[in-house]
Amino acid sequence: PKDLFIHTPFQVGRYLVSPFTRPAEGGRFAAAVSIRSGAGSMTHDRVMRFVPVFDTPIQATCFAAHQALVWLGRPEHAPQPSPQAPE
Repeated sequence: PKDLFIHTPFQVGRYLVSPFTRPAEGGRFAAAVSIRSGAGSMTHDRVMRFVPVFDTPIQATCFAAHQALVWLGRPEHAPQPSPQAPE
C-alpha cells in the first residue's frame, strides 16, 4: 500500500514481528504490526491495526512492537528505539 513504512522486523521465539506505520491525518502516524509464524504453505500472519495515532513514526513503531509482544506474552522483550539523528 502507498505510504506504508515497514520497520525493522525482529524475531521473538518462532515469531517474526514486523511493526509498520503509515501517515494519518494532521501529520500524525498510525501504527500496525504483523506477527508471522510457520513456513511455506503453513505460514500464518496475524496483522493488527491500532486506533491511537502518534506524533512520530518512532512512537507508532514502539507502540506496535510492544502490543505484539503483549499479544505473544513476552512484553519484556520489547526492542529499544534507535536514537534519532538531529534535524
